[in-house]
Amino acid sequence: MKKEITILAIILFQITGIVGCKQSGTQNDLITVDVTANYPKKELILQDFMDVEYIPLETNDEFVTQGNVLAIGNKYILVKNWINDGDIFVFDRKTGKGIRKINRKGQGAEEYNFINGIALDEDNKELFVNCSTSKKILVYDLSGNFKRSFAHTEGADYWNIFDYDNDNLICYDMSGYYKDGEPRDRQSYHAIISKQDGHITRDISIPFDVIKAPSVREGEGTAVTSVSSIIPYHDNWLLVETSSDTVYNYISKENKLVPFLVKTPSKDTEILLTMGMLTDHFYFMQTMKKVFDFTTGRGFPINDLMYDKQENALFNPSVLNGDYLKKKEVDMISNPLNGGIACFETLAGSQLVEAYKNDELKGKLKEIAAGLDEEDNPVIMLMKYKK
Repeated sequence: MKKEITILAIILFQITGIVGCKQSGTQNDLITVDVTANYPKKELILQDFMDVEYIPLETNDEFVTQGNVLAIGNKYILVKNWINDGDIFVFDRKTGKGIRKINRKGQGAEEYNFINGIALDEDNKELFVNCSTSKKILVYDLSGNFKRSFAHTEGADYWNIFDYDNDNLICYDMSGYYKDGEPRDRQSYHAIISKQDGHITRDISIPFDVIKAPSVREGEGTAVTSVSSIIPYHDNWLLVETSSDTVYNYISKENKLVPFLVKTPSKDTEILLTMGMLTDHFYFMQTMKKVFDFTTGRGFPINDLMYDKQENALFNPSVLNGDYLKKKEVDMISNPLNGGIACFETLAGSQLVEAYKNDELKGKLKEIAAGLDEEDNPVIMLMKYKK
């Protein structure tokens, strides 16, 4: 089934088939995907291949959030609102209990004016707030006290940032999104940068010549959507560059890029490929067609795909949450995480209350929904690798 992304705030108006494959997931045997082919449907139950955990976020007068989850660690969950009010809510990872609310929004040197993302470093007790409007990353302790800040490297516009190791972040520079069709202008768009001052400690250069951005231009208007350019997978990272037909596995310990998957070029309209959650059995991915209707504000139609390692075949998947009695699909693309949690999804409290009233839930999710009110904060569903 094809879907379309509705572009709202991210429209910017500017004035001026599987082809022979086996896959080890490390260094051998490349998967090739025909992004124009139609693949058979396959239905899966999430709980059959992932461990699922539900965390209801505490609701009280101070902790009311729209539930835009920014980071999940072993101890904490960081959440903000979809509106730009500057609030960062810190919840307990195990219980969902609200711990504190941080707000450092402003125009000062120690403040952010927008939150694009947060990398959480629990070992060093720091959080890194990425603010693309000021092109800075601001560092705070877990109580919200300012520690330091550093600028994006010259010419860069960081979008995705993740905690990489004790001393570094891994980032993606989206400055090429507005240069579609132009020659590349940077050595690398993926980079590992220092947590202390932001200098690049390691460039990760994916080979390509011409920028193929997830954007469409028409007259003075440009519509832009984002894709997941960094996908954590156990100790390694899948790196997606829409300008390249190849997805690479970055093997951290060896500082080595290994081709992981390649798409066949589309002949007419450009079709981009991005990756979602990976397990030891399934690789979830998504195609995106570079078309956009500026009159309706809709475009970038997407199509979900899944590679089944055991069957050595590609499918159009439908992953269902087994804790719903009626079919409820799970998003396997949008929210990859590192560590033992492969992915997460936010379940709205009001929708869970309605499903409970209609007797559409079972198991632990039903127990949680029984205690919810329609105005309560969302429940976070964690999808974890089976042990």
